[in-house]
Amino acid sequence: VQLQASGGGLVRTGGALRLSCAASGRTFEDYALGWFRQAPGEEREFVAAITYTRAIKYYADSVKGRFTVSRDNAQNTVWLQMDNLKPDDTAVYYCAAALQIATFRKNQANKVDYWGQGTQVTVSS
Repeated sequence: VQLQASGGGLVRTGGALRLSCAASGRTFEDYALGWFRQAPGEEREFVAAITYTRAIKYYADSVKGRFTVSRDNAQNTVWLQMDNLKPDDTAVYYCAAALQIATFRKNQANKVDYWGQGTQVTVSS
């Protein structure tokens, strides 16, 4: 099972990036997919998540109104559209899969079932 994240990079404040995470090795039926991030010296924190049916989405307060999470189950892919980026968004972003969306909403990184490798996002001021 592999989650392959991509799309990170260096942008200026106010810019945008779109992260992608392609899953392989199994389908993620019934799994919530989402994103955490980790800045240097900080703990990994929840960013956004979406249920398998796409009916429910959760966002961290710090990204609400700026980030949008989406998924395509046929492609086994989840995206994170990040607009109006700020320097505080600088971090390594990790995609993740968990059976319970509460794992994301409650910021329980230790209960994530599958992790992708990180992709660096750097926002310059």
